[in-house]
Amino acid sequence: MARLRSLGITSTEDDPTVLVEPAGPGPRLWFQLVPEAKTVKNRVHPDLFAADLQAEARRLTALGATVRGSHPDHLVLTDPEGNEFCVFPAPDTP
Repeated sequence: MARLRSLGITSTEDDPTVLVEPAGPGPRLWFQLVPEAKTVKNRVHPDLFAADLQAEARRLTALGATVRGSHPDHLVLTDPEGNEFCVFPAPDTP
């Protein structure tokens, strides 16, 4: 909280960082808002998996993503800042 207060942020709801914890096994992802605009290619290109590819595309576009490409086995999207990521159908699990 001291770091946030030093930035003029008094509520955790206004924190420009987000930590996404996995529901099960998987990586923790941390995102941070930075003042500078994107100027080069992404350093990280996440691939996401969804049980229903089209439903997930609708959910993501409602949150601000843009579908940039549709392929037989995946979709390419960008977030509102132009960062690219892909969504694949979830693999069948036994």
